[in-house]
Amino acid sequence: MDNKKLQRLVVDALEDVKAQDIAVYNTTELSDLFDRVVLASGTSNRHTRSLASNVAEKVKLAGGNVISVEGEETGDWVLVDLGDVIVHIMQPAVRAYYDLEELWGGRKVNVRLAAKPTIPRAAPRKAAARKPRAAAKNE
Repeated sequence: MDNKKLQRLVVDALEDVKAQDIAVYNTTELSDLFDRVVLASGTSNRHTRSLASNVAEKVKLAGGNVISVEGEETGDWVLVDLGDVIVHIMQPAVRAYYDLEELWGGRKVNVRLAAKPTIPRAAPRKAAARKPRAAAKNE
């Protein structure tokens, strides 16, 4: 599968499950092992595992090869090895601690991410007109 197509597939799969802070780096000049590193954050162990699972599933459905998935036991940092593309899915604290952007961040790839949906604000409610209560009948 073409690297650009695989990269797009990975980013779309991450966005489908609401990954945060997605970044793609071109590593062709830094490593002969892979061409792209994709970094993304999840909000919890369950979220990072779900993101990794979705990436692996979408790549397999598209006919791509998933070499391995590591770190699903704990979910703090899950790595999905797709050959030419390596996907790191981490919780924010782990991502900040290891700072892979510093290591692989030489050449960031501009990837068009899906626009974040805006939630329209509801129109202010008008105060409902109070109905007069029926007067109690005194007999």
